[in-house]
Amino acid sequence: MAQQIPKVLVTEPIPEKSLAYLREHAVVKVGAKGEFQNETNLINTITDYDALLCMLSTPVTKKVLEAAQNLKIVANFAVGYNNIDVESAKTLGIKVANTPDVLTEACGDFAMGLLMAVTRKFNEAERYLREGKFTGWEPMGFLGMELRGKTLGIVGMGRIGQAFAHRARTFGMNIAYHNRSKVSSEIEHSLNATYISSIEELAKNSDVLSLNCPLTNETHHLVDEKLFKLMPSHSILINISRGPVVDESALADALHGKTIAGAGIDVFENEPKVHPDLLKAPNCVLLPHIASATFETREAIGMLASKAIVSVLKGKHDSNIPNLI
Repeated sequence: MAQQIPKVLVTEPIPEKSLAYLREHAVVKVGAKGEFQNETNLINTITDYDALLCMLSTPVTKKVLEAAQNLKIVANFAVGYNNIDVESAKTLGIKVANTPDVLTEACGDFAMGLLMAVTRKFNEAERYLREGKFTGWEPMGFLGMELRGKTLGIVGMGRIGQAFAHRARTFGMNIAYHNRSKVSSEIEHSLNATYISSIEELAKNSDVLSLNCPLTNETHHLVDEKLFKLMPSHSILINISRGPVVDESALADALHGKTIAGAGIDVFENEPKVHPDLLKAPNCVLLPHIASATFETREAIGMLASKAIVSVLKGKHDSNIPNLI
């Protein structure tokens, strides 16, 4: 009897290199954009698939996992996996994989660019020009905050937090951070970074507060109305971590009320929806979850997820696939 070819469900289009690799080892179905952001659609489809390559927007719930009778692995096209019921997967003997490391540099670049866009009012200035309002150089036009000598407070000094800190240092910024535990003295020395034991103290003393932490029960709404009131009125919030780390309604209120001076946001509490008051907020750069959006990085993410899938389907535990849990 011929061995049955495994089946892989990819919930949205990804770089062709990854799909070609998967097709060498399995029958691959690729969903349309948004098709599997619905739990019911996923339950109705997943039944006889051996592997799932999904997005952060894919709700891989307990019900989904229980409906997947042949599923051996769920590989997330992301560095995190807060959209996956990991405990249920473990109970059912289903492996889970994410894609750490490969998006670090792209996200570090992006965070620095986002900070520059907010502090130097790029969006407002470009809109002003496009609307035909530019009549010549203005000595008081679009004045922003210079970064040299300012303090960047980083919440979550993992790989991406460190990448952002390295870039900020080249702009002459001082680095402070809050983490579950202190990073090594070597890392602190290389970044000239100061550890702050509480996020409240970090917020009080930062000109820029950057969120680079995972979403957990502890970090849900970590930044809320109380924390905004502790931040200096000239301060900027940057969030490229996960949307629910910030109370989006409180952020909108803080911007409209000038409790803080601005924000750069790439992730949202109820993606793809954005709080209507945040859409109207002043000095707020809002981007559609694109921190890792370079050709090189998205291709690397796809290949890492695909290799994890093939490794599990072949019954191997390849040492080059460190991202399995």
